[in-house]
Amino acid sequence: MTTRWTITLTKAGRTKISYPAAQVADDGDRISVRAPWAAEGVRDFGFVRFEPGDVFVEHFWRTRWYAVKEVWSGEGVLKGWYCDITRPAVVREGEIVVEDLDLDLWVSADGESVLRLDEDEFAASGLAASDPEAAAQAVRALDALDDQARTPAGLAALLG
Repeated sequence: MTTRWTITLTKAGRTKISYPAAQVADDGDRISVRAPWAAEGVRDFGFVRFEPGDVFVEHFWRTRWYAVKEVWSGEGVLKGWYCDITRPAVVREGEIVVEDLDLDLWVSADGESVLRLDEDEFAASGLAASDPEAAAQAVRALDALDDQARTPAGLAALLG
């Protein structure tokens, strides 16, 4: 029997998106789920397109300040990894809740492109003033993911 979850991504106290997912694994710290692209239509970032048929294998940690999402085309081709900087995941009664802290990292499937995203949104969020410790954790998490992405093993080393 497959464990079903509702993934809820919040930002600034509001729900950004909520969607169903099927559990792939749970080691007590990292919980991994599989979900189809949950938004409507195509989202073209310029460096990657998320579109109907895409599948996300998402990894959330109860102790780390990020989530790593493997993005696969409907044909089973890895597009890359989209990393959200978040507070540690809260896992409770059928729901995984993560709070988006604005910072993101994109890593292409070949590892050649590593892009830090939304640093302007993070600066404008006011988190550094309202919760300096969380802001510091967020920056450390982005730096750690960026560093890991640039190693020969890449982000896959976090997921093995």
